[in-house]
Amino acid sequence: QVQLVESGGGLVQPGGSLRLSCVASGSPFGVGDMGWYRQAPGKQRELVASISRGGTIAYADSVKGRFTISRDNAKNTVSLQMNSLKPEDTAVYYCNLENLEVFGSSSRYWGQGTQVTVSS
Repeated sequence: QVQLVESGGGLVQPGGSLRLSCVASGSPFGVGDMGWYRQAPGKQRELVASISRGGTIAYADSVKGRFTISRDNAKNTVSLQMNSLKPEDTAVYYCNLENLEVFGSSSRYWGQGTQVTVSS
């Protein structure tokens, strides 16, 4: 059974940095697309950044130039380096991945979420 373990959240001052990591286990056929989402209180969950198995990357306009997503296919790991953090980045961040299965099928899974708070 696929499980995701997230780490790296915390409290930082505006302009600070954090690095989030997500490790997938129980995926014998590998991992396809991966991404990071976030949800602030009273708001909908939104895509922050995504990266395909082949390395194609997309960012939300609000984080371009500040955040960097990367992955290690050998370790089934996806990371999000967050620099120049702003108070509006405060949210619970969730890892999401596509689990590859037999005969070309796949399923999507979510991490438990990690809190990122940007405040002075």
